Amino acid sequence: MDEAVVWRKSSRSLAQSNCVEVAVDGGVVRVRDSKNPKQPALSFRASRWREFIEAVKGGDLAPAGEAAD
Repeated sequence: MDEAVVWRKSSRSLAQSNCVEVAVDGGVVRVRDSKNPKQPALSFRASRWREFIEAVKGGDLAPAGEAAD
């Protein structure tokens, strides 16, 4: 991973400690725990990340332990 990538934290994170940071590195989206930035990041193809974000925004994902409609 390019060390020059820019990591962004959600503006909704505020001062809460349960945050993730996201960076775009070419056609790959990297996601890491903001409390442990030295740990390995998860990597997703940008197209799959967009699908995930659209599903979240569309309410297509159920909270843990619940079935999606």
